[in-house]
Amino acid sequence: MGALAAPDAVSPVLSVRGVAKRFGELQALRDVSFDAHAGEIVAVVGPNGAGKTTLLSIIAGTQRPSAGEVVGPPRARAQGARVGWVPQQTALYSKLSVAENLRLFARLEKLAEPEPAVQRMLEQTGLLERASDRLERLSGGNRQRVNVAVGLVADPPVLALDEPSASLDPRQRERLWEFICARSRGGTGIVFSTHTLGEAQRFADRVIVLDRGELLFDGPPQAFMRQVDGRGAGEAGSLEHALVAFLEQLGR
Repeated sequence: MGALAAPDAVSPVLSVRGVAKRFGELQALRDVSFDAHAGEIVAVVGPNGAGKTTLLSIIAGTQRPSAGEVVGPPRARAQGARVGWVPQQTALYSKLSVAENLRLFARLEKLAEPEPAVQRMLEQTGLLERASDRLERLSGGNRQRVNVAVGLVADPPVLALDEPSASLDPRQRERLWEFICARSRGGTGIVFSTHTLGEAQRFADRVIVLDRGELLFDGPPQAFMRQVDGRGAGEAGSLEHALVAFLEQLGR
């Protein structure tokens, strides 16, 4: 299994340690462990039923693991900072405006000064001109930007996104990734799941490959492609093709 070594002096902003999750007889996750660092973009990939959404929801704190733990950096824990969460199905209020949604979630996060946080997110997401528009009147791309803004309103050290671009057209997807990459350059750790492996190949520093709840690979996308293609031709190939070949090699 590949691995991306981080400098010893850099502590992770997120540590997933031996996380397992069982739903009755179904073992959704099995002893999953990895770290994410400030400014790093980590993609979680795998076939349907691999455990991607379950892992992301445990990282975000919306589900409890059956075993193991998710740990943030000491400074973030001391300040009560949580992982920002952007689920695939938005939990926004369609009858409220963009700004009203952000204010509501800022208060739910118990921010001492919610209004500066709301204004910051309106500016950073390019939604300042749409602040008074109700959610139901926005395009899918703008609704998803509000969804991401809600996840970031408390300025968390880590942002977890489940299939963030699943319902977006190519132009909307490009604008969303411009924003996510800008947050990464600002030091936010990003962990996202996707079925669009071209996104993982293009934007992720590392890929976590899951199947049947098991972590099968953790390392840079190009290293994964080279591992699958022992001749090294995977360097210029497709992550999607490499994943299919990898699972076939394992008989999955």
